[in-house]
Amino acid sequence: MADKKKKKIKRKLLDKYRLMILNENTFEERLSFKLTRLNVFVLSSLLIIFLITLTYLLIALTPLREYIPGYSSTALKKKATELSYKTDSLQRVIFMNERYYESIKKVLTGDLNAEDFNKDSIIQVVKLEASEVDLKPTAEDSLLREKVDKEDKYNLFESATSATSFVLFPPVNGTISEPYNAKEKHYAVDIVVVKDTPIKATADGIVIFAEWTASTGYVIIIEHSHGLISIYKHNAALTKTQGDLVKAGEVIATAGSTGELSTGPHLHFELWNDGYPINPTNFIDFK
Repeated sequence: MADKKKKKIKRKLLDKYRLMILNENTFEERLSFKLTRLNVFVLSSLLIIFLITLTYLLIALTPLREYIPGYSSTALKKKATELSYKTDSLQRVIFMNERYYESIKKVLTGDLNAEDFNKDSIIQVVKLEASEVDLKPTAEDSLLREKVDKEDKYNLFESATSATSFVLFPPVNGTISEPYNAKEKHYAVDIVVVKDTPIKATADGIVIFAEWTASTGYVIIIEHSHGLISIYKHNAALTKTQGDLVKAGEVIATAGSTGELSTGPHLHFELWNDGYPINPTNFIDFK
């Protein structure tokens, strides 16, 4: 029985059939194929495998996959990655700016310890006694100096400017009504002037703050080279905005008496160097 059954299945698979295509009107034979059930099964399997492979290649290697629900665009992924990097960079910049503005707020409000500023000038604070420093050059230092001298011997251009040529100009001329006093946390000089007197920049720099404050009115802060910052308070109006570049002697505001702490038309002028206050009268003659 088993042998008969196997022979019957084999015969069904290998029995030949003819597939004919006829002209319906004339019954003329157009095409004719000899087929078996096994051939049909094999050809169908190969066709299915070919279609599956072709579909996979189209999805994996061509942009057509973007039109299939569930697949994201390559350009969209690239843009999302770029935005992620930019967001991270912006967060770091915002964090640094917040710390920078916090330090400026401390300068504006005078929220500093008096014991940190027991001398009138930053130069005196950071000055070292010559006897405490060994000024003898080492062998490596001597070789480096000789090498640099040889490299710059025929250099026609100066690569750096000396800090000794840095000059501060008086923002206004007038009488000092209240001098610099670190013990009382008055890190500025108040100069009495006529209302609407032009206030000038004490040196070249960039405006890093130009806004209204309740206590000191219109305030403008300029960052200069060599770590110097100048502050001008109680102005009647400002002629510069944050980010503007200014030259020494350029008008940046007009004098006034704005703010809750003002008692009359005057300029509240401060100088700071690397986070330390400086007595402006040590470097500027306001008369």
